[in-house]
Amino acid sequence: MTSTPIAVAEAKALPIGALLGAMVSIQIGATFAKGLFPLIGANGTTALRLVVGALMLAAVLRPWRVRPSRAVLPWLIAYGVNLAALNLLFYAALARIPLGVAVALEFSGPLLVATLSSRRATDFVWVVLAVAGILLLSPFIHSGSALDPIGVMLALAAGGCWALYIVFAQKAGAELGSQTTAYGLVIAAALALPFGLAEAGTGLIAPAILVSALLVGLFSSALPFWLEMVALTRMPARLYGTLTCLEPALGALAGFLFLHETLSPLQCAGVAAVVVAAFGAALTTKPPVPSPE
Repeated sequence: MTSTPIAVAEAKALPIGALLGAMVSIQIGATFAKGLFPLIGANGTTALRLVVGALMLAAVLRPWRVRPSRAVLPWLIAYGVNLAALNLLFYAALARIPLGVAVALEFSGPLLVATLSSRRATDFVWVVLAVAGILLLSPFIHSGSALDPIGVMLALAAGGCWALYIVFAQKAGAELGSQTTAYGLVIAAALALPFGLAEAGTGLIAPAILVSALLVGLFSSALPFWLEMVALTRMPARLYGTLTCLEPALGALAGFLFLHETLSPLQCAGVAAVVVAAFGAALTTKPPVPSPE
């Protein structure tokens, strides 16, 4: 049966909309999470984020109904381990450097995926434009206060994990679909919890902390990771990597709205560059591969 133009347009819009929603949700969650750092530390916040997110997704998706095969199990474990490392590294960086800067540095990972996956000249143009935007949003172009070098290294390491996340999520998601997120969060939560307990102890279960943790878990883990899996199983790595050029812009915007970080003229130019690059890629990249579900 031949697909109608409307059906084709909806199939292309679904993963793009899901990915954009995930990125907005993550930045909102990061602003909530930063407020918990003085109370339970970065590791404690990471642990709660993953535990709450895992419980939420398990309740909704009930992943035990779909058992992973032996062939996909190594990819699923790698996905969960990488997810724990990514979150621990990024939140540790976020405790030392501003949100917009941390997101821009972390973006080195997906940007690498977009560059290596590119095959057509038009795709390369959007990647170059995205690089220009990231540079304008980075702290290296407009010098201000000195950045914590450890925070910078932690954010770059998180970027490396982000690049691996794209690969592992697609490998595991090819068989498990959205259930990959639920399984992966359970693995990541189990690995991150000891780090959180070591830093915050019983503070993790204080009633006031748990209320905030519900918001962090919802916006930073459960909702965005599920939306990202919807996107990853329906689009090529090239499109995913280029669309995530919006991450630094959204991080800077979230910092402005919720953390009272001001935007310089160069940062505004960077926002415009990554927005044009992201939507240019969405318009010129081949249609996403349908989900096997």
